[in-house]
Amino acid sequence: MRRSIWLVLCVLLMGQAALAHESRPAYMEINEVAAGRYDVLWRTPVLSGMRLPIALKFAEGVQTVVEPVESELNDSLIERRVIDAGPAGLVGKRIEFVGLQASITDVLVRVSRLDGTLSTTLVQPAQPWIEIAATPGAFSVAGAFLVHGIEHIVGGFDHLMFVFGLLLLVGNGWMLVKTITAFTLAHSITLALATLGAVHLPGPPVEATIALSILLLAVEITRKNRGEASFTAQWPWVVAFSFGLLHGFGFAGALAEIGLPQRDLPLALFTFNVGVEIGQLMFVALVFSLRALLLRCRLPRPAHLYARPVASYGLGTLAAFWFFERISSFWS
Repeated sequence: MRRSIWLVLCVLLMGQAALAHESRPAYMEINEVAAGRYDVLWRTPVLSGMRLPIALKFAEGVQTVVEPVESELNDSLIERRVIDAGPAGLVGKRIEFVGLQASITDVLVRVSRLDGTLSTTLVQPAQPWIEIAATPGAFSVAGAFLVHGIEHIVGGFDHLMFVFGLLLLVGNGWMLVKTITAFTLAHSITLALATLGAVHLPGPPVEATIALSILLLAVEITRKNRGEASFTAQWPWVVAFSFGLLHGFGFAGALAEIGLPQRDLPLALFTFNVGVEIGQLMFVALVFSLRALLLRCRLPRPAHLYARPVASYGLGTLAAFWFFERISSFWS
């Protein structure tokens, strides 16, 4: 019966992962270059060749003095303009993101002033506007990157599928605690090193190799199901630590996409990583909660017999799809 629970969980989780797209945030950077005058950079992600339908709407009295100029990247469109908000500047004025409420995308907003102060705010669809505050504090930076860390791991299905593979391989108990801890410690190390510029790896190969790590984990789960000796099954925390170093570069790539406030770099890095861990623990708790719920149900015998093989092959198939998809993107 316990084996069949993994089948149901695997079908549910991988069905969502196969259909879902990772939600990349939009990004807005406002730099005050003179009293009341600002350079504005507005970046919106491109999904399936289409730009995210979000438009900027500034408060009354804010004038565009240099018309928007657009440039196109592989995964986003960048728009630059210059605005004038008058002697009082943007303080107390609202910027609206029209259309954000109909999406699942957030907007990370960074505002830099002439006095050197910097504020970072995460705007969500539930409240698709921002009001520029007079005295930004560290709490706004911490809150923004904490939420972004949670949202990144929850939307990063490849990372979650690796964690799910660890659950399939190890089960529960003390060894699972050691394995998850090793994975967490490893990706925290490389996240910090990559973000601080000590180590750099190109993003596309990292993403492809992350998919490959899930595929290799699925192979090891299959070997364990057959009763074959496996280093991964005996020392899962070592494997989790090794692959965790790789996954940390993937997290760093997400931070590189939105940028980090140099003034609050340690705080932003720390809270983003805490958010990732919170999201990871939420996922583990969800899996075990669903497992406990399904244990109360009676499933047919075929599900009991083929649960773990189907789960491992399904995980491997999904990982192989991701791997070849990401390899093919090298030349697209």
